[in-house]
Amino acid sequence: MMQMAIATGVTALATGLFLAPLSAELDDQAMRRALAIAQTTAAQPRLDDALESSRPSRHGPVQNEAEHIRAATGAEYVVIMDERGVRWSHTDPDEIGRHVSTDPSAALSGQEVMQIDNGTLGRSARGKVPLRDEDGKVVGAVSVGIAYESVQERLLSTVPELLAYAGGALAVGALAAYLVSRRLQRRTHDLAFSDISALLTEREAMLHGIREGFVALDKHGRIRLMNDEAQRLLDLHADDTGRPLDEVLPPSRTTDVLAGRVSGADLLAVSGQRVLVANRMPTDDGGAVITLRDRTELERLGRELDGTRGLIDALRAQDHEHANRLHTLLGLLELGLHEEAVEFVTEAVGVHRATAEQVTERIHDPLLAALLVGKATVATERGAALCISADSHLPDRLIDPTSLVTVLGNLVDNALDATAARRDAQVEVEVRADGQTAVIRVSDNGPGVPEARRAEIFTEGWTTKEPPAHGQRGIGLALVRRLAERYGGSAEVGERPGGGAVFTVTVPDALSDDLSTARDALRQESLAGSGAGDAGTDDTWGTHRPEEATGADR
Repeated sequence: MMQMAIATGVTALATGLFLAPLSAELDDQAMRRALAIAQTTAAQPRLDDALESSRPSRHGPVQNEAEHIRAATGAEYVVIMDERGVRWSHTDPDEIGRHVSTDPSAALSGQEVMQIDNGTLGRSARGKVPLRDEDGKVVGAVSVGIAYESVQERLLSTVPELLAYAGGALAVGALAAYLVSRRLQRRTHDLAFSDISALLTEREAMLHGIREGFVALDKHGRIRLMNDEAQRLLDLHADDTGRPLDEVLPPSRTTDVLAGRVSGADLLAVSGQRVLVANRMPTDDGGAVITLRDRTELERLGRELDGTRGLIDALRAQDHEHANRLHTLLGLLELGLHEEAVEFVTEAVGVHRATAEQVTERIHDPLLAALLVGKATVATERGAALCISADSHLPDRLIDPTSLVTVLGNLVDNALDATAARRDAQVEVEVRADGQTAVIRVSDNGPGVPEARRAEIFTEGWTTKEPPAHGQRGIGLALVRRLAERYGGSAEVGERPGGGAVFTVTVPDALSDDLSTARDALRQESLAGSGAGDAGTDDTWGTHRPEEATGADR
């Protein structure tokens, strides 16, 4: 209805705008026609002589010539007057000899006049020209009139034709409006404009209110729409809308997942330090809609759950071992073997002290040291030997120890998983400082990583393990590489001599130089002095025994 109203209004306006200049054009044509007849009449030969040699009469030569011209041209009147303004010819013979009813001064002064005026015969379109003799002297004037009713008749005669054209145009406009309306209804699913406006408002509120990321792409891969959560998760800005996805995101698996180059449901991706789950749904216009869920906290809780379960298993095993030792100690006491009981207790306590002391001699950062002590207990209960390399040495000058805890924890867990099926499972850890660069190397005697797969192993979602109950795998090594690259470092995997895998992570500028090195030396001497007597009693650390590296470290 709105389109029909617009089409009707435009048609009426166009018709009116056409009729207005048409009326003026017809008037102008009538006046020019009258002027042309007057000019032709004034050019008749011997007409000036007739004015000078005869008198005005109804049967005179001037009247006869004027009537002949009027009948031939269809003019309403042809009036010839002398220089005094007296008529020598007229349609009504009774008016001959009388003064003209309108002012003839302009024509008698030598000017040509076009006008629409009222006279004795009513309203007419008039043309007046001077009548000159052979010498060019004005001896009279010729006035010709075209009946104005004929001009109006011509105008009115064009109205039906014009209305027919306007009606045809209106019919075409109505048909076009109907077709456009039907197409719009199909495209908008029969929604009214008010409904569309309400849906748009609701969509904006919903998109920017939900806690999931939302990104819409067009068929050319340009970002068409994204909400606040997507900007936060992908580290984008509002002005990135309209730009290609590959232009605003660096080359990575995350970009491939969003662009549709990786297919599947609940695809894992890593953006910065965030773990994301992406789902991509194509749209009918060739674009796509991507939803992003932040699983960082869930992954962290899942890893904490895995670590807690490991610690619980270790504590359960230690509790069982502790009960056995208590039973043994009770038996020795009941048998009166007091010296054997003292020796048994001393040896049991010395094993655990040696484990902690060996770690803290080389790793001075408390978080990394605590992590390795806990992992050593877990490894022992899983039947694996976790040892510290003699080259390990890390002062307490880490800028971001939490990131290195994540790196080292993931590498050790993967190594323990890789060696789970071996009876002689061995895992070696080397953590050292090279200037301000931290180097972490973890090796195991597991099956190793095939050379063809070494480039894929750090990709998000790539794993050979069964997923746990709380989530998915394939995140740990991807986070390790992202953390290393964040500091400008690298993460690599190679082959261990004798079989197995070696993971090496380099983190530049991981240590600060504003802490006193003397404090580190004092702490090292204090720890070495307090634990030197018991350092050689740990057999679970493998072949790299503390007393072999004590002198070098000092």
